[in-house]
Amino acid sequence: QVQLVESGGGLVQPGGSLRLSCAASRSIFIINTMGWYRQGPGKQRELVADMRSGDTTNYADSVKGRFTISRDNAKNTVYLQMNSLKPEDTALYYCNAGFMGMNYWGQGTQVTVSS
Repeated sequence: QVQLVESGGGLVQPGGSLRLSCAASRSIFIINTMGWYRQGPGKQRELVADMRSGDTTNYADSVKGRFTISRDNAKNTVYLQMNSLKPEDTALYYCNAGFMGMNYWGQGTQVTVSS
């Protein structure tokens, strides 16, 4: 099993930045895929960015050039650096891990972009 704990959400003005963190309960070096999803008000959960073995990354078109996913294996932590935030980025952000054929989710961290 993998437990995931997100942090770093909050209220930020348009154009601002936030960095989300996802701490895993086991070594992320052996986890196949780690990623970030989000669910905005009245919307379905969608992929924001993920990182696969070999550090291959994938981003939603809506965040390309603004968000960056990264990992620190020594800290068993995955990050999502979010720059140039827009009101439409407002959502509950979830960390996800794909491991041994199972999907694991964190509890989510709220990001609100508003002036």
